[in-house]
Amino acid sequence: MLKKLAIFASGSGSNAQKIHQHFSDSLDVTISHIIVNNPNAGIIKKAKNWNCKVILISRENFYNEANISANLKSAGVDLVVLAGFLWLIPQHLLKAFPEKIINIHPALLPNYGGKGMYGMNVHRAVFEAKEKESGITIHTIDEEYDKGEILFQKAINIEGCTSPEEIASAVLSLEHQNFASVLYKYLKR
Repeated sequence: MLKKLAIFASGSGSNAQKIHQHFSDSLDVTISHIIVNNPNAGIIKKAKNWNCKVILISRENFYNEANISANLKSAGVDLVVLAGFLWLIPQHLLKAFPEKIINIHPALLPNYGGKGMYGMNVHRAVFEAKEKESGITIHTIDEEYDKGEILFQKAINIEGCTSPEEIASAVLSLEHQNFASVLYKYLKR
């Protein structure tokens, strides 16, 4: 049976691109929707060629209306994927997709998680703390930032990294290598 993904993104969409590449020839998983909260996000241009629906949302309608939840449910979406999406998920979406919203975080949770800990903020904090390793955490979403069930973690040695940007590059590589396959395993369980 075909499983449908809705990917929420805010930026360039490199993780969404890797997920798309992973499933582009799949007979059992497809990306049906890309939900974007930034009209200038690079993912919009990429997704126009993917044969999926691209929806631009505002903060107001995302938090105050259940339309997006209802639309995704009626379209038969099986899993919501947060790929660089920075807004806290509203109750209506959590209720519509219980344990069916997955996020990737650029650190080894519970360290370097929570409100404000995203992107370069995470990598700067890891660098300033002189950590010997960083990595990724793929987890379900609940009412709090970065507190859901951990599905997968992978660490990488960053002792040779001389800047937060080098850490970011190493961690992004891990994200690209692992996110899609973890999503697939979660869909199949």
